[in-house]
Amino acid sequence: MNLDRFDQYGLWQLAYFDDPSRFVKDCIEWPKGKGPAPYQIEIMDAIPERKRVSARGPHGLGKSAVMSWLILWFALTRDGLDWKCPTTASVWRQLEDFLWPEVHKWSGKLNWSLIGRDPFVEGEEMMQLKLRLKTGAAFAIASDVPAKIEGVHADHVFYVFDESKSIADNIFDAAEGAFSNAGADTDYEAYAAAMSTPGSPIGRFYDIQRRARGFDDWHVRAVKLDECIRAGRISAEWAEQRKLQWGEESQTYQNRVLGEFQTDSASGVIPMEWLELGNILCEAWHNSGRQGDLTRVALDPAGEGGDEKVIARLYDSALCEAVTLDVFGGREEDKSRYIDAKKNAGLDELINAMTGILNAGIVGVVDAIGMGETIYKVLAASGLRVEAFVANKSTRNKDRNDELGFVSKRDAAWWGLRERLDPHGPYKVAIPPDDTLTGQLLAPSWRIAPGGKIKVETKKDVKKRLGRSTDRADGVVMLMFEEQEKRKVWRVY
Repeated sequence: MNLDRFDQYGLWQLAYFDDPSRFVKDCIEWPKGKGPAPYQIEIMDAIPERKRVSARGPHGLGKSAVMSWLILWFALTRDGLDWKCPTTASVWRQLEDFLWPEVHKWSGKLNWSLIGRDPFVEGEEMMQLKLRLKTGAAFAIASDVPAKIEGVHADHVFYVFDESKSIADNIFDAAEGAFSNAGADTDYEAYAAAMSTPGSPIGRFYDIQRRARGFDDWHVRAVKLDECIRAGRISAEWAEQRKLQWGEESQTYQNRVLGEFQTDSASGVIPMEWLELGNILCEAWHNSGRQGDLTRVALDPAGEGGDEKVIARLYDSALCEAVTLDVFGGREEDKSRYIDAKKNAGLDELINAMTGILNAGIVGVVDAIGMGETIYKVLAASGLRVEAFVANKSTRNKDRNDELGFVSKRDAAWWGLRERLDPHGPYKVAIPPDDTLTGQLLAPSWRIAPGGKIKVETKKDVKKRLGRSTDRADGVVMLMFEEQEKRKVWRVY
């Protein structure tokens, strides 16, 4: 710290240099009765003392807020020194749509008169994904380029790993260079904060959290659901409803509500981490304002007695392919940017709804079992572009490696969605972040059936476990399916 500076800003820096939680409590203009949660204070307090801090917990605990507070504290208290604060995440969209908007939001709530300097100048100091002051900067770095992480050099360094569960080991390892010369016996300092909702029990974040051998220099914090409820960050009603919806033992509930590492098994069709990336992309697609062209529509008329009928729509934009849902028989509170809950609809209403869409030349897919068979025949007889989806029929489709076949068309459709969501594949698919849809998409398991073909858990068995039909997921799955011999070349983004 530059002790020669005795202006207000310099004195403020001295007072808050090693006290991030005090910075947050004193220097953010909180509404009356509001402030950081006790567990957030504990996490921040551990940074100056333990240097490396890792925290996990339920969805909604305020991880990005804590990270943004720490970024602002570090930048302001080290301003005038040689400092850098690289921020990275499992996917770029996490930085672009969540972490850095939080930095912008909280910088606008700072008490600048107490700090003793002017607010950040937008476009000069505060940019979309960067905060640049006179002697240092906080900035975003993609998590697939270890060399950029390793190339960060400064006397004062703070690494931020947001949504860390899917960040590769070599990215964490690349940050070790900054710690090699930092310690009580040198003039250098290095900090790291890694926070995430947990996923499957694999990877560096998991090893840190379970205190695996060699990671005992990390301070680990597991935030519990009841702490978040007491702090008013998570609704107890929401948590209880998710328990009923997803099941207490499900991976979805354990990861997202309880904040615990768990996987149903390697046999889940859709990995949670892949679906979460699709949810993040959906937010980015919506915020871009570029809806794109409607290319395909699918109807699930709830042929097996489900109480929801679903029309799923697929848009093709310059950013990605994106899904939206019209849910007939859904609840009014289900309405969102991506889910439009409508009054229940009978045969004629569904035919009219599909006719209005397909008259625009769009391709339609109908679950042609039960009432759906009648709807398909009426639409086809009208000369509209419509295809029948019969789940139990055979298909010649193969998996992406052209190795495994499928027992039925339904199995191929579910597997096709899995391959479209694979972050290592060529596609980008935006899936609505809807709790009901999420639970349905993550529910089915799969196995290799006799004859070496992929078999997905039946809809009847899934319904028995969930207590309700998987109509929303079925609409999305049908939307993505095409017979291989007819398949178009999907856009590669």
